[in-house]
Amino acid sequence: MFSHVVVGSNDLARSKVFYDAVLGVLGAAPGEYDAKGRLVYLHGGSRFLVTTPVDGEPAAPGNGHTLGFAIESPEQSRAWHAAGVASGGTSTEDPPGVRHMPVGEMYLAYLRDPDGNKLCGRHRLDA
Repeated sequence: MFSHVVVGSNDLARSKVFYDAVLGVLGAAPGEYDAKGRLVYLHGGSRFLVTTPVDGEPAAPGNGHTLGFAIESPEQSRAWHAAGVASGGTSTEDPPGVRHMPVGEMYLAYLRDPDGNKLCGRHRLDA
């Protein structure tokens, strides 16, 4: 459904440390800057970009916005979460663990990146 996802940042160098760590756990190579100065990650046919806002205003997280990442196992989810916290992110919501959802059991971990964007690492246990 998605070709790419973009989040805003006020400090791309700080974001690179964070996203190199959390996306590295998922198997992505470290991000590289493109000709427009955006930080770009390529993995599994998807593109994830981090950029300063084009309107020149400060980046701010969206209220109600959560960006979900597909996680392969509970162990990878815990490693993803730990890498994020160790690299400038903050844990949010409940600690990583099993959630009973209407669509089945999920292992979820939530982080906020250094700019406050909310991220979720999701592993579907019954898949």
